[in-house]
Amino acid sequence: MHRRTLLSGAAAIGASALAAGVVPDGPVARASANTPGGSWRAGLARLHDAMAARVARRELVGVVYLVAHRGRLHVDTIGTLSLGGDERMRRGTPFRIASLTKPIIAAATMMLVEDGRLALHEPVDRLLPELADRRVLTRIDGPLDQTVPAARPITVEDLLTFRMGHGMIFEPSFQPPYPIITAAADLRLVMDQPDPRTPLGPDEWIRRFGTLPLMWQPGQRWQYNTSALVLGVLIARAAGVPLEDFLRKRVFRPLGMHHTGFSLPPAEARRLPGLYMTNPQTGQLELQPGSMPDEWSRPPAFPSGAAGLASTIDDYLAFSQFLLNRGVHRGRRLLSAESIRRLTTNHLTPQQLADAGPFPLTGRGWGYGMAVSITPDEISRPGRYGWEGGYGTVWFNDPQRDLTGIALTQTVDFLFNGASDEFQRLAAAAAGPQ
Repeated sequence: MHRRTLLSGAAAIGASALAAGVVPDGPVARASANTPGGSWRAGLARLHDAMAARVARRELVGVVYLVAHRGRLHVDTIGTLSLGGDERMRRGTPFRIASLTKPIIAAATMMLVEDGRLALHEPVDRLLPELADRRVLTRIDGPLDQTVPAARPITVEDLLTFRMGHGMIFEPSFQPPYPIITAAADLRLVMDQPDPRTPLGPDEWIRRFGTLPLMWQPGQRWQYNTSALVLGVLIARAAGVPLEDFLRKRVFRPLGMHHTGFSLPPAEARRLPGLYMTNPQTGQLELQPGSMPDEWSRPPAFPSGAAGLASTIDDYLAFSQFLLNRGVHRGRRLLSAESIRRLTTNHLTPQQLADAGPFPLTGRGWGYGMAVSITPDEISRPGRYGWEGGYGTVWFNDPQRDLTGIALTQTVDFLFNGASDEFQRLAAAAAGPQ
């Protein structure tokens, strides 16, 4: 996805703020790499220049990003909420975080596991009887009535590791018109892109989904997205309250995430940036018609555990730091260190990694609801974890270096034109050598 911002000049900020590592809205100051903290400041200046250049080239409308490293925090805002508009990005700007919802949902699931309301290896049938006695397609492109019995039930851990046996298809094309894909569309399940939203409530959604066979045997393959949708329904039933109520009580309020939710107060919803994507015919960014602010001012029929949340940079930083601190927030333990380890450790076998294909894991493994790097790269050694959101958001934690990078945009191309990779690489470089 693209991030663009309309830069109106380069304003330096105070050295005292830089020394503290906390930067208000605006560009970063330049610093020599030979001065105290110079590598950090110089690295942040390179990062700012790179992102500002993408805005100036109209590859990106606006971005809010941060880099946190060993107690230092740098936040930068570039660009505007709309292409050609004059309302600038702010630190408190809300964003549709899309698939950055998934790590939050996974953490919430582990809270219920620790409560004893769920068990990782129990079948989901107890709370989701709609998914009992599964049938599995004999071939993924075959008729829906050509099936075999599932070898075993779907477990809670199958959902967390995205190995339930159903998900998006990326090869030979994105969501090809196989019977299993067209049937889900006919049922209005909305199994891939978040918008337009499904009109179905959670109970009707899971009932309709339960009429479909699985694509693969439970536990056999990694497949994207569907598991998180099912997890949202499972959490609500295990908790005995709507999904957002549980998240607000156990995740958002304890972490101080006061601007995160499946809907926003009308005044906040109006501050959502426009959602942009490049028109392949013209090569120009265009405002997309879906996910308008008025949709976000009221609760959705189906709160999507896959991609349904809006949030701010500081709210997501709070969640990120909670993971880096191994389940502790401001001295209060919200989740055990063992649960954090499970969330952030690769669970896929070599064969499952190979079967996953080149996208979207791109060579990474999968923990619970998030990717985990398993080979060294330009950003870090193995062990970095995080994920991307399809509307132009990216987040990573590198626990070995106590490093976090988050970039929030609403330009879809940001993920595919090299901008996301550039952000992560330069954010990591600012922290110094690995």
